[in-house]
Amino acid sequence: MIENTVLKTLNSIWPMLTIFLVIIISVRIAYLYINHEKFVFYKEFITLFFIIYVLMLFELVTNRDLGGSGVNLIPFKEILRYDLKSELFKYNVIGNLVMFLPFGYFVSHYIKASKVSHIFILTAIASLTIELVQLQIGRAFDIDDVLLNIAGGICGFLLYIGLNAIKKHLPGIFRKDIFYNIVCIILILIIAYLTFRYKGIGWLF
Repeated sequence: MIENTVLKTLNSIWPMLTIFLVIIISVRIAYLYINHEKFVFYKEFITLFFIIYVLMLFELVTNRDLGGSGVNLIPFKEILRYDLKSELFKYNVIGNLVMFLPFGYFVSHYIKASKVSHIFILTAIASLTIELVQLQIGRAFDIDDVLLNIAGGICGFLLYIGLNAIKKHLPGIFRKDIFYNIVCIILILIIAYLTFRYKGIGWLF
């Protein structure tokens, strides 16, 4: 269900995503060239990936077909009513956790976060903003979504801290830009392969 939602979201935003990325990439390359700054592929890739993530997040949280309406201010009220094996639990609980894990990681990477409180505050601001906007466009405000989003953001922060700790103990070659450039290229190839395999994006077929 989560996978189908991601594919549906990509299918909805591909026109905006294509135009946006072409403009951003071309302007960024021009900036690096004109200002004689060093091009580091994996750093540029992380930035672009975060942009794609934010665009997908926007489409997902503003899609009126994916949620109900109303207000829930009682913590854990909605979480506890789902059966652990149900699709609703996977979508509404696991989905909200997973949805903000990249947010926690990317923001931690960008601001070089060293304390969980940094990500807690930023994730809370983002999630509360989303819930308030959803309320204004006919969807629900759910405090449980905020709590799950914050938990997902914290998981992303812990992932960032864990990967940094591992990186510090790796041999020198695995800490060089070229290594991470290769990793990013492999990730791009995997994403391209999965895109064609699932045939879920309408503009490709």
